[in-house]
Amino acid sequence: MKPLEGLLVLDFSQFLSGPSASLRLADMGARVIKIERPGVGDLCRQLYISNLCLDGDSTLFHSINRNKESFAADLKNPADVAQIRTLLARADVMIQNFRPGVIEKIGLGYEEVRGLNPRLVYGEITGYGDQGPWKTKPGQDLLVQSLSGLPYLNGDAGQPPVPFGLAVADMMAGAHLVQGLLATLLRRSITGRGGKVEVSLLESILDLQFEVITTYLNDGGKPPRRSAVNNAHAYLGAPYGIYATADGYLALAMGSILRLAELLDCPALANYTDPASLFDERDEIKSILVQHLKHQTTQHWLSILEPADIWCADVLTWDKLFAHDAFQSLEMIQTIVREPDSRPGISMRTTRCPIRIDGELLTSSVSAPRIGEHNELIVAEFLK
Repeated sequence: MKPLEGLLVLDFSQFLSGPSASLRLADMGARVIKIERPGVGDLCRQLYISNLCLDGDSTLFHSINRNKESFAADLKNPADVAQIRTLLARADVMIQNFRPGVIEKIGLGYEEVRGLNPRLVYGEITGYGDQGPWKTKPGQDLLVQSLSGLPYLNGDAGQPPVPFGLAVADMMAGAHLVQGLLATLLRRSITGRGGKVEVSLLESILDLQFEVITTYLNDGGKPPRRSAVNNAHAYLGAPYGIYATADGYLALAMGSILRLAELLDCPALANYTDPASLFDERDEIKSILVQHLKHQTTQHWLSILEPADIWCADVLTWDKLFAHDAFQSLEMIQTIVREPDSRPGISMRTTRCPIRIDGELLTSSVSAPRIGEHNELIVAEFLK
């Protein structure tokens, strides 16, 4: 039995942040009913990455909406809203990520829903919170990253600001919402009362930067200084970075430059004896490593550094990673299946939930639903 079995979640959210939160709840056993607009559904169904579509929906939609049910309802139709209210009276969790004020106009804001079901745990994701001058700005991942300062940590010093290569604000907000929902569900098990959990993309991406923001706040407000050579962390000194070798790349984390000088047979590094030089002169040190490491293969350097307990790693492409025994031992890939209706069904490989409970993997082969696929089932169970 999965730990959240028996919980009913109504998910009104779209795109990535909210659906990624309800996905994690579904992975842990909750029954998630996705509320979608008839005929259109979650706009993420058409949000393609690499122009790849499976059975009419984007792979992004499939990946974050697997193991859910779909109930099509027009939230501008009073009869449909009445059905939703009946469902909410039975639900344990509600998730929504409308812009501030929209859900209240529909009549499904927290105060209204709490009146229907005081035990409900109500989860809300916004772009920037519901206060302040940015509250109505589009809560889109790249825009939030850009406003948060994060791009000034990425790339080399000579480059313009570089955004993170994933929708990291969305995914962090979804993870934070799950934490808040589970904490409030735990409180409910003690007190019997529900509550409201609020998360914003901006606050989540700021929390992701807590390490470096704390340094900034306590170091006289000095801006981050990206290394001009192989930057990997704006606040860490040499040798931290990724270096080209004769046949690939080598990642070097924190370590003694003098020890590297010995192990790599690189006398030029032995000149940097002052610990402060690892940051103040990191570009010079890294430039020496750039020239030295490119003359041998990655495996050559690993065979020297790993036995000496130097923190280093190969830089793998996905094909090399997936072929490796270490990856295969994780059993990280699962296959989900969408059964056919009038169209052919499909199967798709995707990642599983990264959490193990009592040593067991949390997997499910159930696909993302088609729009309104479960209306008849849900009406028969809850609305008759």
